Amino acid sequence: MKSLKFKTLILALVVFSVSCKKNSETNQPVDPNAKQTLTLQNGAVISGVYKNTILNVPEGSFVLKGYVYFEDGSELNIAAGATIKSDVSDKGALIIERGAKINAMGTAAKPIVFTSGKAVGQRLPGDWGGIIILGKAPTNRTTEPTIEGGVGKNFGGTVSNDNSGTLKYVRIEFAGIAAQPNSEINGLTLGGVGSGTTIEYVQTVYANDDAFEIFGGTVNAKYLVAYATADDDFDFDFGYTGRIQFGVALRDPSFIDAGDAGNGVECDNDATGTNATPLTRPVLSNFTLIGPNVDNTASKNHNFANRFRRATNFVLNNSVLIGWMKGGLSLESDGTYSSLVGASPTSQFRNNLLHANTASYRIGSVTVTGASATALQTAVESNATVTLTAAADAKLTDPFNLTNPNLLPATGSPALTGAAFAGDMTNAFFTSTTYCGAFGTTNWMSGWTSFNFPRGANGY
Repeated sequence: MKSLKFKTLILALVVFSVSCKKNSETNQPVDPNAKQTLTLQNGAVISGVYKNTILNVPEGSFVLKGYVYFEDGSELNIAAGATIKSDVSDKGALIIERGAKINAMGTAAKPIVFTSGKAVGQRLPGDWGGIIILGKAPTNRTTEPTIEGGVGKNFGGTVSNDNSGTLKYVRIEFAGIAAQPNSEINGLTLGGVGSGTTIEYVQTVYANDDAFEIFGGTVNAKYLVAYATADDDFDFDFGYTGRIQFGVALRDPSFIDAGDAGNGVECDNDATGTNATPLTRPVLSNFTLIGPNVDNTASKNHNFANRFRRATNFVLNNSVLIGWMKGGLSLESDGTYSSLVGASPTSQFRNNLLHANTASYRIGSVTVTGASATALQTAVESNATVTLTAAADAKLTDPFNLTNPNLLPATGSPALTGAAFAGDMTNAFFTSTTYCGAFGTTNWMSGWTSFNFPRGANGY
């Protein structure tokens, strides 16, 4: 009994001491709700919910365990050269909520890598969740939507220039898990992210769903690479109106979502094709979308280079789209078709090189009088798009090499010229180029991307 009383007294003194601790500069009690700063040691585990916290992750190796949330006011800072591996048994996902920030600042020499916690040769798509960033920028939903993936968090608002931080020189490998049917975490999911956010030089590798999916918002991005995606490489929805320049998709013919058709770009205004505003209208330039270019059983669900549907508008200019087996440009609603081919077009498909092994131009569920694939082809070819007879006619150096691709135009390539920057393309965000596609004479993927993922007996 004496021992117990003594321990109780000591505990009381400790609690009293902590509660009465003063700030040495202001001589005021420390606010228990004040933001704290934590710096991890190499090998640490990142887990749980971070509230009023600045978490610094230095160069080194770290473990992401389970769904990890950074709440409003918190900040995650990741240094160049950091590698974050998901726990194998408790699959990780990183959720940056509205009002929080992520600053993942890699370099070409020291990219930041998010990947599977399994050993090399055993890694598989879907080994962990992925990265979700949520912001306060507008969507076309009347109430705040909940992001898919089972994380239970809302996104969107009225702050067009909302800033969720920076992703730069980042690789996201083997991500993508489904919480339930049609509710997946993608490689990188952005919900209502604003134009104050910086996203540049980001590669996804073997994403088990979409590589990049953007729900509403106004975020802009440059230098995005989707490598070997199961579903869509770039997916837009819920009133996204941002700009993206220099985008790459390279498909693995033997890897595809067995339950869904994978496209280079898939774009909807919303799931039911309403005219809710703002209308989804991504403004895209200088994309190089490389399809599987192989027609076999394993590749049957590889779909179209571009699938614009459900009342969406769009701009896709100055791009190279080759090797797609089922179609090149597919328009699949009256509103979408009329926005490009109608009397007062609000969509654009200009200055592109397009090849598909079957049906370069397609329409579906379109009842507009006079609508046809031929009318669509005539409309886009009148705006300097060239329909190629074969993928080789683009004259890219080595576009279908999965482990060491070279997407630069070769000597004599039509992609070396033909780009135009007028109208939507005059925005200061865009870098004016003379070439079409993501590359001229410089390979900006060098150093920080990786394509060396040979399949072993048990995985990659």
